[in-house]
Amino acid sequence: MTAVHELSARQLLHAYRERSLSPLEATQALLAHIERWEPHLRASYLLRPERALDQARASESRWLRGAPCGPLDGVPMTLKENIATLGDPTPLGTAATRLVPSRVNAPPAQRLREAGAVLLCKTTMPDYGMLSSGVSSLHPLTRNPWNLNKGPGGSSAGAGAAAAAGYAPLHVGTDIGGSIRLPAAWCGVFGLKPSLGRVPIDPPYVGRAAGPITRSAGDAALMMSVLAQPDVRDSMSLPAQAIAWERCAVPVEHLRGLRLGLLLDAGCGLPVAPEVRQAITTAARLFEAAGAIVVPMQPFLTREMLDGMDHYWRMRSYADLCGLTPAARARVLPYIRTWAESAASLSAREVYGASQQFYATRVATVLACSQVDYVLSPTAPITAFDAALPSPTDDPLRPLEHIAFTVPFNMSEQPAASLSCGMTKGGLPIGLQIAGQRFDDLGVLQVAHAYEQLRAPLPPWPQPPDGGARPPLGSTEI
Repeated sequence: MTAVHELSARQLLHAYRERSLSPLEATQALLAHIERWEPHLRASYLLRPERALDQARASESRWLRGAPCGPLDGVPMTLKENIATLGDPTPLGTAATRLVPSRVNAPPAQRLREAGAVLLCKTTMPDYGMLSSGVSSLHPLTRNPWNLNKGPGGSSAGAGAAAAAGYAPLHVGTDIGGSIRLPAAWCGVFGLKPSLGRVPIDPPYVGRAAGPITRSAGDAALMMSVLAQPDVRDSMSLPAQAIAWERCAVPVEHLRGLRLGLLLDAGCGLPVAPEVRQAITTAARLFEAAGAIVVPMQPFLTREMLDGMDHYWRMRSYADLCGLTPAARARVLPYIRTWAESAASLSAREVYGASQQFYATRVATVLACSQVDYVLSPTAPITAFDAALPSPTDDPLRPLEHIAFTVPFNMSEQPAASLSCGMTKGGLPIGLQIAGQRFDDLGVLQVAHAYEQLRAPLPPWPQPPDGGARPPLGSTEI
C-alpha cells in the first residue's frame, strides 16, 4: 500500500468514503512521519498531537455516520504561523512579539475548520515574514528536505518544507513578494498566490495574499474551493463567485492555441542561473509541442521599482521597530534590524517616491501581460541557498535581489503559481512560475495541471534521514 504521507487530499477523501482508511489512522500515520522528520527540518510550530487526534476522532465519527461536515473533513493540514488560530499566540516569527492568545480564527483558518480539515500544527516563518529563508529569532533554523544544508525559502518556510516532506497534503502560506512561490520552487512543490482578495486574509495589505501549498495543482484547487469565500474582515475581499474549481483537471489539449509569454530576464536582480534558464526553456518547448504559442517577453521590472518597494518596506518595518520596547527590539533578528534601521535617514520625499513604485510596478506588469494569456518564467533566478543565510546575498542592503520574477504579480493582483519543472545536477528543485490575468485563478491552475502531465517524471519525494534523536511528539521547543 502507498504510505499515508504519499497520498493526496483527494486520495485520502476517497479512502475515507471507501472506509479503507479513517481520518484517525491517517492523522496517526502523519504524526509518526512528522516525528521522524522534525528533528531535521524544524518546520513546525505548536505541534500538539492530542489536539489533532481529537479532531481526527470527531471526523472519523462523522464519516462513520455518513455525514462528513465539509469537503475536507478529516484531511490533515498545516497553517503558516502568522495565520491566527483561536486561543494560540501569533508571534509573526520573531522573538520580539508578546505571546498573546488570539481571540479569533483568521479567515483561512476558519474556512478550513468549517470544512472539517484537521490542523496538525502551525508552520515556521522568519521574523515578520520579511525574509525568503527559514532563519528566525523565534524558531529553530528550518531546513530543506531535499538537502538539509539548504534553506526551504520563505517566508512560508515551514509550509514549503512540510509539503515536500509529506507532513500533510494541504498547507496554507502567505505571500507579499513571493513568500508562497519561492518556498514552493525551492522545495519542489506546488504553490498558488491567488488574485488579491480571492482568499480573504486578516489583516489585509497591498499585495498580500494567502494561498495553498500542496504537491499538485489538483489539491490546490480543492483547497481553493474552501478558501475562496468572502470575509468581511478583509476589505479587499472579492465578491462571492461560483468558480468550478473541480475543472482544474483539464487534458493537455487545453493548451492548444493559448498564447504564452516567456520571460527569462526579470529586468533586475540576480542573474538567472544556467540550469534554471535551461529548465524553463525546456518547459516552454513542451508547451509549444502541446500546441501553445510561445512568444518572448521583454523585461518590465526596473531597478527603481524594486528599490522603491524595498525602501518603503524598510520604512514600514522601521516604524514597527520604533513601537517596540528597547528590550523587545533587541530580540529582533539582527539582519532585519539592520535592514529596517537603514530607513531612518530617508526623507519624507524619498519615502513618498518609494511608495509610488508599487503603482509603477502594477502598471508595467499589467501592460506587459496584456498581449498574452499566461506568462512563463523562473519562479526564482537561483535554486535553494545555504540554510543559515537570511537571504541569497546575505546583505541587508541588497535583500530583494531574488524576488524580481515574483513581486510584480503581487502588485498587479494577478494569480501566479510555482511548480517544479526539474532538478539541478546537484538534486535541487527548479521552479516554473505560471502567471495569469487578474481573477483567472482557475485558468492558472488548469495550465499548471496540464503541464504536470507534460513534464518529465520527477524524483521520489525525500525521506527522513535514518537515526537521529527524536524528541517527544508534543515538543514545541522554540
